[in-house]
Amino acid sequence: MPANFAALLAAAARRRADRPAVVWDGGSLSWRELEQRAGGVAQGLARRGVQPGDVVALMLPNAWGFVAALWGGLALGATVAPLNPLLAGDERERILAHLGPKAILDTEPAGETAELSTLTEPTAAGIILYTSGSTGQPKGAVLSHAALVAANESWAGPVMGLADEDRVLAALPLAHSFGLNGALLAPLLTGATVVLQERFSPEETLRAIARHRVTVFPGVATMFARILESPALAGADLSSLRLAISGAAPCPWALASEWRRRIGVRIVRGYGMTELFRPISYLAAEATDRPDSIGRAVPGVELRVVEDELWIRTPAAMDGYLRAPEETAAVLADGWFKTGDLATISPDGYVSIVGRKRELILRGGYSVVPAEVEATLLGHPAVAEAAVVGVAHAELGEEVSAFVTLRTGARAEAEELIAFCRARLAGYKYPRRISIVAELPKTATGKILKARLKG
Repeated sequence: MPANFAALLAAAARRRADRPAVVWDGGSLSWRELEQRAGGVAQGLARRGVQPGDVVALMLPNAWGFVAALWGGLALGATVAPLNPLLAGDERERILAHLGPKAILDTEPAGETAELSTLTEPTAAGIILYTSGSTGQPKGAVLSHAALVAANESWAGPVMGLADEDRVLAALPLAHSFGLNGALLAPLLTGATVVLQERFSPEETLRAIARHRVTVFPGVATMFARILESPALAGADLSSLRLAISGAAPCPWALASEWRRRIGVRIVRGYGMTELFRPISYLAAEATDRPDSIGRAVPGVELRVVEDELWIRTPAAMDGYLRAPEETAAVLADGWFKTGDLATISPDGYVSIVGRKRELILRGGYSVVPAEVEATLLGHPAVAEAAVVGVAHAELGEEVSAFVTLRTGARAEAEELIAFCRARLAGYKYPRRISIVAELPKTATGKILKARLKG
């Protein structure tokens, strides 16, 4: 059996016992203290009847409690499922019903400490990360400890070039695969220090970089753009920063170029997803950057293009979707993951994404499934039909836009429908623009022609 990822964290703790593992405004924990807090969480879970192989849902913000709970759960041999604490009530209940956890950790740990013993050879998956399915229903990517190790050795090594002395900012949501790995697990695997920030804002992030002497800043394009637009940038001290890492959504070349010109620091761009982390990337140590490419396969990853679709084989791939054999079979075949993205690969291995087979909307680093938003709109008594598309947005990459027709005799204003969705969906999912139209363009068989709605 593969090694428990928690055992690697314990090795870092032995090597770095009195050095800071996590810091934040107003506090810090050394590696020894963090390991003891993780032991306290594991002890508490055991008292609640959690055993190796059980599933633990983790709904905590970016704070030391998240880190200790994740570490403690993995050490116990449980499968940990980090969930966004900002999920709307209905979404939360739907995911929890699908996940069926033995325990839910949604309040900050009390700080109990205990010696941490690690189940060195786990019998179950390491984590489950929820992503958006083609139907808008919960879809949990099941990832083994071996996949976690492969992914984070790649993140820490060639992609980020981390060292013990690095301080990595964790302003990304830790329940998201990019934040979990690039901003937390890869730095911890290296023995670096993680600077925790509960929520991103340009001003607070600039202050955190200066105050904690951050060296590496993982972020999404939206974060970088907002920092460049912030008046606080003029007086910010970014002299400690050596590297920025983009992920979760494409980082436009114009933005990366402006960031490097004004900040003096490179943004390492790449490509990844919940199911297989970051298989394609530029690397920290290489000087090459191409405007039209997302990078090359990282070491250990194979790529191919089949009927214009990008397929990837990587040791960091998920085992499959939780209790969803048909959806798993649709994307995994003989070790290859079918991304749904249309791509080209140059003779020297650089990958360019030219389109998507799927309709997934990438808004500010988050994935939004149109079917989920459409189902919400159809829950309004005045709505007869709904179609949701992603439209280009300079800052967010894409914005969620909806087109609806109304039932005969019904009345509703766009603002009312937006508020209806906002009350039922996470903040990044609800449409900011809704157009009420007389009819939607359709094929002869009644299928809505969404391409026409994008103009």
